[in-house]
Amino acid sequence: MTDLKETRTSELPYFNRELSWLAFNRRVLEQAFSDKYPLLERIRFLSFVSSNLDEFFEIRVAGLLQRIDSGSMKPSFDGIPPPELLDKIRLAASSIVEDQHKCWREVLQPKLKKEKIVFKTVESLTPKESVWLKNYFRREVYPVLTPLAIDPSHPFPLIHNKSLNLIVALRNPRKKSSGQLMAIVPVPRILPRLVKVEGGAKGSDTFLFLSDVVRHYVGSLFPGHKVTGAWAFRITRNSDLYVDEEEVENLLRSIEDELHNLRKGAAVRLEIRQDVDEEILQYLLKSIKLSQKEVYLIDGPINLYRLMSLPDAVDRPDLKFEPFVPRVPNVFTSRETMFESIRESDFLLHHPFDSFAPVVDFLRQAADDPQVFAIKLTLYRTSGDSPIVNALMAAALNGKQVTALVELKARFDEEANINWARRMEEVGVHVVYGLAGLKTHCKCCLVVRREKRGLRRYAHLGTGNYNPVTARLYTDYSFFTSNTGLTSDVAKLFNTLTGYSRTPKFSKLLVAPFDLHTRIMGLIHAETKKSKAGIPSRIIVKANSLIDPKTINALYEASQAGVRVDLIIRGICGLVPGVKGLSENIRVRSLLGRYLEHSRVYYFENGKDSPLVFLGSADWMPRNFFNRVEAIFPIENLSLAQRVIEALHGYLGDNEYANLLKSNGTFSLASRRTGQKPFSIQTALSRANSD
Repeated sequence: MTDLKETRTSELPYFNRELSWLAFNRRVLEQAFSDKYPLLERIRFLSFVSSNLDEFFEIRVAGLLQRIDSGSMKPSFDGIPPPELLDKIRLAASSIVEDQHKCWREVLQPKLKKEKIVFKTVESLTPKESVWLKNYFRREVYPVLTPLAIDPSHPFPLIHNKSLNLIVALRNPRKKSSGQLMAIVPVPRILPRLVKVEGGAKGSDTFLFLSDVVRHYVGSLFPGHKVTGAWAFRITRNSDLYVDEEEVENLLRSIEDELHNLRKGAAVRLEIRQDVDEEILQYLLKSIKLSQKEVYLIDGPINLYRLMSLPDAVDRPDLKFEPFVPRVPNVFTSRETMFESIRESDFLLHHPFDSFAPVVDFLRQAADDPQVFAIKLTLYRTSGDSPIVNALMAAALNGKQVTALVELKARFDEEANINWARRMEEVGVHVVYGLAGLKTHCKCCLVVRREKRGLRRYAHLGTGNYNPVTARLYTDYSFFTSNTGLTSDVAKLFNTLTGYSRTPKFSKLLVAPFDLHTRIMGLIHAETKKSKAGIPSRIIVKANSLIDPKTINALYEASQAGVRVDLIIRGICGLVPGVKGLSENIRVRSLLGRYLEHSRVYYFENGKDSPLVFLGSADWMPRNFFNRVEAIFPIENLSLAQRVIEALHGYLGDNEYANLLKSNGTFSLASRRTGQKPFSIQTALSRANSD
């Protein structure tokens, strides 16, 4: 047995964060290969692989390249030096990209063809289809294309992050002695990347990729010249924001400026057609300052994420998930206001199986209720036409004191949140941006209402964002309460976020960066101590990521003491399970299904007393513990806690979509005993809420 107290962290086994994430993305790709899902839903999984890789290169690989460029060779806690890690990433990412396109070419595209959803090249169109496409190009595409010559008077242009472009090789037939000419043709984002062809066979849907269309007709942009080659390509750039919040005078304006600068971030990846001319490739690499190692040669469409629009472009409900209507609890429809129901008892919703509508109604009723004096809410991500924001604006127009804490640094939603902040300020919402140096990631809302016995607070706490769209796609919990202890803590949290308080004390909430890590460690150690004393002990954690070394070490120690530890980790996991003498009592599983598992749940058996159940916004990562404002809340109502526990056991019993992590870093499908029926927790929860 390993003595953890005398073992340095660097000597303990851990999985690398980046490689663990790539393993997660491979599991996403496996869903596209799986015939468990309807065909068009497999297309969505295939698309997610591309969008996931984009973000990975924009942030994680970009950061790693910066460390190497600055001369930092210090390995992370898993012990892999940056240059070696970068080589491992390239190998794993290339394998995923290759298999992703193989899935498209050899599996999904043939299956789509059998269903009369056909992808063609321009050359394979029928005469009638060709006539339609020619007119379409002239009418819809040609007018918005701008060819950019590259010569001494026209330097290599700025290529925007993740934009579709063609690099074109040309010759002037009138000047036989002249060398090869080159040009760039950017394809504006306004143009749909999938072109649905009209005039095809009846009962069939025919599509082309826009890049093929532009390549076929690109010669029309260069009259008098001969096109000798044209290749679609795409550059991924460093997209991390760099804002010193301690120095800037106006955070909103500084982030706006930085968003503009991201278009010019350093290139970190080049995706280009695999048949590209070598001379063209080398010129392109020199122009964008990339090495051959950063090239991903693509056998097929450059960006498979563009297939995300396919399921909505064809009317084939038989090839999609069956529509699901979430349940709205009767208690919220039988009372005049939700406040009456919440005053009597706490309520818990499990999205998307329970409707997100009560969360929206909670805000709308608060906005209209003359007895409501104040509303406070944290906003990390929300939908395009957000009913949440509209309710806050309506409340402000109704004369209520409304405070919205908007996180301007919510990655890839910065611009949307800036727009929301400005709109809310215009109608009188007091918009604040939280604490310098910290992202506000907690999901909290507080409503202050005047009643017969004085002011009373009502709170909504969640594991997911105030976003009705993702609430239909992600699994999350919503908790409503008027419990004095909890609402007092929520009020204190908002005061901390909007005012000055370096060391706030909370009685019920576990709040990062103040006490969350310390209290989680205390809960783990308490289970360890109980197990050593012969008292039954168990820990169950459901989260997106587990990568904090101190927490992992505490779980190793718990395992050594005999604590049974079950981890349901969707994505990144740095803990190595099943190591004899260290983690043999720890099991790790990952579950991917129709809905994205997003809820964070923490269970501690707590000996002979009632189990301790917590929900919240925090994964077990250093950034969540120390660099974000997170709120974890207890579920003290025994019947509600039991609901959460039953769901946890359902996740642990899933043998349909769950994968088990092995000590060598690979995953295997959860096995079924002989005669055991397939069980999916997501399917079970959907059926339970539809009865």
